[in-house]
Amino acid sequence: MPPPKGMLLWLGLLLVTAGVVIVLCLGVPHQSAPLVVVGLFLGLGGMGLLVIGLCMAMKNLQVAVPGHFLLHPRTGTRFSPQQALAIQRRLDRIRREMSEDSVSRRPEPEPSLPSTPPPWTMEPPPSYDTVMKSQEHNEQL
Repeated sequence: MPPPKGMLLWLGLLLVTAGVVIVLCLGVPHQSAPLVVVGLFLGLGGMGLLVIGLCMAMKNLQVAVPGHFLLHPRTGTRFSPQQALAIQRRLDRIRREMSEDSVSRRPEPEPSLPSTPPPWTMEPPPSYDTVMKSQEHNEQL
């Protein structure tokens, strides 16, 4: 069972304070490396506990902050029963209109393709030799 969030917050605050006091008062003026390391370790551990406690507190927060979707509960809605009924009726009406549109507008069948292709009306492209000769003739000019 996880510890209560209030205890995590106080313990984190206590560890951060102890770490800062150790680093600033005991470690830095005397240049004692082991005390600085212990102070940093306590301070960072306290910050971790503070962050965990705040995350737990925010997870259980039920206060609705207008315009901030992250703080709203994920289950349920904020609509009153009258609003929910009005929204449901509107959605039902939109669905009926959409289904009526799809029934009334049947897709037109595509015209079938003729069994034989239309006659070719374009002249065939010039041969490779003809094209090459005309390019050589243009380069010489």
